[in-house]
Amino acid sequence: MATKKTDLVHIGKTIKKARLEKSINLDFLANETGLSIDFLKRMESGEQRPSVGTLLQISRALGIDSGYFLKVQEDAAKQRTEAYTKRTDNYAYTPLTPGAENKHLKAFNIVVEAKKAHKGVGFIHEGEEFVYVLKGEVEIAVGDHINRLSPGESLHFNSGIKHDLKNVGDMDAELIVVVYSP
Repeated sequence: MATKKTDLVHIGKTIKKARLEKSINLDFLANETGLSIDFLKRMESGEQRPSVGTLLQISRALGIDSGYFLKVQEDAAKQRTEAYTKRTDNYAYTPLTPGAENKHLKAFNIVVEAKKAHKGVGFIHEGEEFVYVLKGEVEIAVGDHINRLSPGESLHFNSGIKHDLKNVGDMDAELIVVVYSP
């Protein structure tokens, strides 16, 4: 599914606007999230798509409810008649808990393209994460430990530890991911 650059700019502009309204510079945001300034600039310009974990990190650093950016993306997606499905680099996610903007627990159905991984840095966000594989083969790195999961298998881990996900199979992988953020 091809994605136009205009699809990417909305959330980046929204993040930049929120950052500037709070008089937060990129240096501070980089230190609070662990994301590079280069990554943040690319994201704000629409050249880089942020993942769910990245949005959680940024919302916490900006002191904004964790559901705010996800809701902005949902609203934009509705306007594009794509309902709740969002695209980021190499994967699409569908919120399974609409209306949970002010809740600590959020669930997503995530599809990761075959032989693809999230681009950018590994994710780190306060809380816990649960992943259940519906189809495909994935590897989830939690720190230095690699977990390989097949359909029907799950993993529950501390999301405050750097983690990353990649599809190691020949077909798209589909997952249920539940994120808890205090």
